[in-house]
Order: sequence, then C-alpha cells, then structure tokens
Amino acid sequence: MKVLELLDEIEEVIETASGFPLTGKVLVDAAEIKDIINEIRVELPDEIQQAQWIKNERQRILEEAKREYESTMKDAKLQAESLIENDDITVKAKLRADEIMRVAETSAKNLKLSTFDYIDSILYNFQDKMDQLNGVYFQDMFNQLQQTFEQINGTISANRAELKDMIYHAQTEARESF
Repeated sequence: MKVLELLDEIEEVIETASGFPLTGKVLVDAAEIKDIINEIRVELPDEIQQAQWIKNERQRILEEAKREYESTMKDAKLQAESLIENDDITVKAKLRADEIMRVAETSAKNLKLSTFDYIDSILYNFQDKMDQLNGVYFQDMFNQLQQTFEQINGTISANRAELKDMIYHAQTEARESF
C-alpha cells in the first residue's frame, strides 16, 4: 500500500533529521515533508474509491434482489390467474398462489438478509483496516505533531516573557539615567 510507504518515509525523514540538543526537537525540510504529504493525498483517493465501490456494489445487490423479488411475484400472479378458469381449480390455485407468495417472500427476505450480511462483512473488514491504519500511523503522527506545536508555543511564550522582561528593565534603566 503506497500510503503506508509514504508514511514510513515521513517517519524516516523525522528520525534522520538534525536535532536540537536537550529539546527533543528536530529540523526537517518542510518542502520534503510537503511533497510526501501531497503524494499521500494522491494515493488516498484509491482507498476512497474502494469504499465507493463497496457502496455501489451494495446498492446493486439490493436492486438485483428487489428485481428478483418482483419477478417472482409477477410469475406467481401469472400462475394464479391462469388457474382461475373453474371453481375447483380456482380454490387450488389460490392455495398454491398463497404458498408461492410465502415461498417468494421467504426467498426474498433470505436473499436480502444474506446480502446485508455480505455487505456488512465487507464494511467490517474495511473498517477494521482503517482502524489499524489509524492506530498504527495516523494517531502517533498527529500526537507527535500536537506535541511539537505545544512545545513551539511554549518556547514562543517563554521568549515573549523574556522580551517583556528585557523591555521592562530597559525602561527602568532609562528612567534611572534621567
């Protein structure tokens, strides 16, 4: 899977990047990371297309089951109408038509339920794969990014506090020199 390889590449860039002593921070080439992220964006549509295919396949199966049900129902009605020619046959035909209807409805329900089971298993497997990807790669990457942003924000806050202190001392010294 190309996306996983690209994520491994990002990880390698981070692991081989020059580090700042005692901070745990590294200096990476932003252009290189952006290029890899753009490649990931190009590859992700394949994953999305697979999910769309599953959705379309589900719809196709449901429509096919509906057509089969309607065809069975139509055949049952035609058989029932042809048997209505005399009373004795009519009674038997009605009984047979009811039986055919029950069988058709049972068959349609069973087909529908097996279709739902099949689609559910496909979606479950896809969901499991996505959870695995999220757990293995994305969650760690996002946690690291969040931690990096928090550290940068802390450093900026500390620098601003130090700058404000320097301004205060400079103003105090300027007042004392007058």
